[in-house]
Amino acid sequence: MNAPDLLPTEPRLTSLSHGGGCGCKIAPGVLSEILKSGSGLPVPAELLVGIETADDAAVYQLNEEQALIATTDFFMPIVDNPFDFGRIAATNAISDVYAMGGRPIMALALVGMPISVLSTDTIGQILAGGQAVCKAAGIPIAGGHTIDSVEPIYGLVALGLVHPKRVKRNADAQVGDRLILGKALGVGVLSAVLKKELLDAAGYHRMIASTTQLNTPGPELAAIDGVHALTDVTGFGLAGHALELARGANCTVQIDWSRVPLLDGVRDFAAQGLITGASGRNWQAYGKDVQLPAGFASADQALLTDPQTSGGLLVSCAAHCVQEVRAVFQRHGFEAVAEIGEITHTGGGQLVVR
Repeated sequence: MNAPDLLPTEPRLTSLSHGGGCGCKIAPGVLSEILKSGSGLPVPAELLVGIETADDAAVYQLNEEQALIATTDFFMPIVDNPFDFGRIAATNAISDVYAMGGRPIMALALVGMPISVLSTDTIGQILAGGQAVCKAAGIPIAGGHTIDSVEPIYGLVALGLVHPKRVKRNADAQVGDRLILGKALGVGVLSAVLKKELLDAAGYHRMIASTTQLNTPGPELAAIDGVHALTDVTGFGLAGHALELARGANCTVQIDWSRVPLLDGVRDFAAQGLITGASGRNWQAYGKDVQLPAGFASADQALLTDPQTSGGLLVSCAAHCVQEVRAVFQRHGFEAVAEIGEITHTGGGQLVVR
């Protein structure tokens, strides 16, 4: 099925949103202040994962063999093609189930559309994109909710199942672990270039290929005993999500920047100043906890904090599991998978880049 072109009588989807994809996320510092209001509430024993470590999804134990994973994700358009927007948003939402080590079982659609601006055909193509991804993941869209909204918004509530003993949190990294990243960085930069109408067809293809690749290795990775922590890299950038690992386990994460995979062309774009506003907001929120080497280029800093929409899984695993973890990724078609760092010592809750 070929994705349809934007209808000529309608505005570009990205022109209708103040920010696109996971670049829409509230800045980490502001978010932490907001979430403080929910602290101190009673937590049932069955709730295995809640908001305490800013993990990817909530996990609630149903019985000795099953735990329910519940998550939601939605955002404004990151691309103008409505079918592709739907695909990206759905892939991104389902990723959080995989990031907990689970298998998705169904989804609910969250839809907010400016119905006086966009045609029913365009809105239908957004929903069709989401349905195509859910079909690829083997799950139904079993319901949802729609509203008339000033900005176009689309996403999913995604539900999944996992064995309680195979839940992979973002807070269980161990000293000596190696870090494996499943996808190359740079989606935020490419989205900024696209919004300025400077992205060529090859660049757009790379962007769509990355953002619509389901993080299907999650359940297999969760079955490996030496995999200790798992998360996905999204709106807070590689640095932000690496810091979540560090803070959750009270350890220091070290990243070898030269080994971090980047999408073709994004460093040159970043050096030209073609970056998202979210990159700077991310740095302002957590830069005090990141140690950079002398002479670290501003373009590299922007990529370190670049918001990833539907980004790759970040795995913390024992050294003896590195090849097994890489092999799982490669079987699922993740050619950019790379070992990018390690957990160096207990304490600090910091990120060191070398």
